[in-house]
Amino acid sequence: MTIGIAFTRAVSPRIAECALTHLQRRPIDAVRAAGQHAAYEAALAAAGLTIQRLTPLPDHPDGVFVEDTALILGEHAVITRPGAQSRAHETPSTATGLAHDFTVHRLSDGRLDGGDVLRIGRTLYVGRSGRSDAAGIGALADLVGPLGYQVVTVPIDAALHLKTAVTFAGADSAGTPVLLYDPAAIRPDPFAGVEPVAVDPDEPAAANVLRVGRTLIVAAGNVRTAERLAARGFDLLALDVSELQKAEAGLTCMSLIAAEEF
Repeated sequence: MTIGIAFTRAVSPRIAECALTHLQRRPIDAVRAAGQHAAYEAALAAAGLTIQRLTPLPDHPDGVFVEDTALILGEHAVITRPGAQSRAHETPSTATGLAHDFTVHRLSDGRLDGGDVLRIGRTLYVGRSGRSDAAGIGALADLVGPLGYQVVTVPIDAALHLKTAVTFAGADSAGTPVLLYDPAAIRPDPFAGVEPVAVDPDEPAAANVLRVGRTLIVAAGNVRTAERLAARGFDLLALDVSELQKAEAGLTCMSLIAAEEF
């Protein structure tokens, strides 16, 4: 059964030239990265999403990370203003790809990456990071307020994006909404109505998970955090995204998901 759409974009053959903030640059095998991305798309499809690819951008090293270029909020899509100047020209392609299915809005000011926006219900928690500034967050609040969303600013300085350090795992088997977070990077205090669950101290990458229907996708290698989640009744799928992680990838950043359950 189809539960929604996942918008994705192919891995650029120039991914090794990606923008980096917190990691040392290492060689990236573009062919292997593309294979891991294909497995990622297959997992989303198996979980019930229809894969819809945006126009390829082979000359944009970070183009695969579509989450940073837009937010999908019900029938609306907000085109962002990415904080890395090298990514500014990705947004027109995203806007064109979403225009058929959504009412498209554009931020009017500042800088804002979609990876800094965590939606829980009608609240958008937005990280004030190196990629998203006060002007961009203010412009987002002005835009989404009339659509029925409120914005809460979350200061961060130890992670690339807010969702590098915290994601919403959904409800566990007892019906408790779970917030998964890295305590070395962020405090859970600003987040309301959820139970914070810390990742294992040696597995900071485990803080970024992707919920698709009943499946919670986690990055392979985060065994102890996965055990904590499995003990709470989550249905887990571990994916190897190690080559993409060299480009500071997270599981959420490689798709824009439009589904009723999100």
